[in-house]
Amino acid sequence: MQQDKVFRIGLTGGIGSGKSTVAAALVGLGAAGIDADAIARSLTAAGGAAMPAIAQTFGAQYIDADGALNRQAMRDLAFTDPQARSRLEAIVHPLVSQHTERQAQEALSAGAVCLVFDVPLLVESGPRWRGRVDAVLVVDCTVQTQIERVMTRSGWTREAVERVIAQQASRAHRLAAADATLFNEGIGLEALQQQVAQVWRHFGLSSRD
Repeated sequence: MQQDKVFRIGLTGGIGSGKSTVAAALVGLGAAGIDADAIARSLTAAGGAAMPAIAQTFGAQYIDADGALNRQAMRDLAFTDPQARSRLEAIVHPLVSQHTERQAQEALSAGAVCLVFDVPLLVESGPRWRGRVDAVLVVDCTVQTQIERVMTRSGWTREAVERVIAQQASRAHRLAAADATLFNEGIGLEALQQQVAQVWRHFGLSSRD
């Protein structure tokens, strides 16, 4: 399959929306998944490529005992200092772009017909990601459902979840950027997978299987 015939989906959604479940379903249909968040976590883990610059920029108090990014401390800083997030992104995002491009090229070499870029902050990044994909797929649910899911799965307090949501694009902003939307509210896994299959057909991907 030639590179110009590969369909690129930018998958995004707020915390707790079910985006990872949708990504897995798309991979199950034949897509090659590239998880930008997982790449970012590896870059900010102990020994990660972003850690020297993070330590130099923010100081030792933002590095945990293992040498990884202290995520809670960084979330707290970003809540009080809006520029902190921009400084962190300036370190991490170029590295994420390099790694996602490398993974994309590997998938293309293996004959992928569809690349799914799983990007939590796709909408927030503006044209940086939008220009790299053919369509944006948003996984949507109500804010209350986001809060309940994250509290249940991660044990966070309501306040902690609300702080993260406040730092992400609004639900309306994400929906305005969508070429297709999956509404993951009050449905089971099977129904969500059926929606994913419908989107797969909507993008004309069934004919490429």
